Amino acid sequence: MSYEYQLVVAVVDRGYAEEVMNLARGAGAGGGTIVHGRGTGTETAEKILGITICPEKDMVLIISKEESKNDVMRAIARGAGLKEAGRGIVFSVPLDSVYGLSEPKPSDPKSSEERES
Repeated sequence: MSYEYQLVVAVVDRGYAEEVMNLARGAGAGGGTIVHGRGTGTETAEKILGITICPEKDMVLIISKEESKNDVMRAIARGAGLKEAGRGIVFSVPLDSVYGLSEPKPSDPKSSEERES
């Protein structure tokens, strides 16, 4: 089964989401959504004074065309150092239905004027 769109998800340490988004844009992504959260992995939790500290995380959600998904994922993995253990993760999920996306057509002069204002 083939899907036109994929959801690319990158989970990185808090504060690195903008870097991840810039890497993704450089590989062709149009934009994304950043969600803040806390990691719950027992391997990374630290005990200080008897209090468990869970590392703060950023999740970057990007809807990508199937044909550019691998470029976006590779750019994030390489640029954010995700091949090193504990730096984060990037994965994709196929989307069978997407509503609300609008892609400006390069030949449409109105689209570029609207983006500038």
